[in-house]
Amino acid sequence: MKNSVVQFEIRVRKSDERGDFKNDWLMSKHTFSFGEYFDPYFMGYRSLRVINEDWIQPQSGFQTHPHHDMEILTYVLEGELRHRDSMGNDGVIRAGEFQRMTAGTGVFHSEVNPSQKQALHLIQIWIHPNQFSLSPSYEQKAFLPSEGGECLRLVASLDGREGSLKIHQQTTLYLGKLVQNQSHQMQRVKGQYLWIQMIRGSLSVNDASLSAGDGASIEGEGVLEFYNLSSREESQFLLFDLEV
Repeated sequence: MKNSVVQFEIRVRKSDERGDFKNDWLMSKHTFSFGEYFDPYFMGYRSLRVINEDWIQPQSGFQTHPHHDMEILTYVLEGELRHRDSMGNDGVIRAGEFQRMTAGTGVFHSEVNPSQKQALHLIQIWIHPNQFSLSPSYEQKAFLPSEGGECLRLVASLDGREGSLKIHQQTTLYLGKLVQNQSHQMQRVKGQYLWIQMIRGSLSVNDASLSAGDGASIEGEGVLEFYNLSSREESQFLLFDLEV
């Protein structure tokens, strides 16, 4: 693989540098400051406020609690999540599905692993909205990684285009997949911002190497090249294209 000559600043946030929380039913990794974990250098990135990776034991979870003025996205990786909220939504989010909840003026909800045996593995994302006091709303959809040669699957956008979840922010979220030895190029211009969060596998982004759980901010202009470093397994990741 030959990288293009570019002018980029890529700052890697390694998985083991994230904040930790663990009790008898929850293990969580915090990319940004959250709860009792505080790092003044990682309070969020642009409109991104929270990226938490959670493992929840069977018959356990977050009991009813409030949110307001936040766009909340949940991606279930393994297991199932039982969601109930004050808007009247009551259902199960399965592996491969995303949930979007606009908390707006205020919403109460619970998130529980309903299984008797299987642990639940998910990623939860909080994004600051572009306006306050929105009416609370909810969406849930399955977004499997793109099949064939396409690398990026659109998951969330401001205008809800191409069947994506509609979020109230100039932020676009893609679910990325690169199969063995596959690469993908992306042209960027000055003033654009990306955050990549690895889910599985290993990936290079120009000269930076990322593994499961790693994240990175990307700023600059030129051609970015994403390359799956493994000859045996695919890489999966979330890619946030953030507001200028």
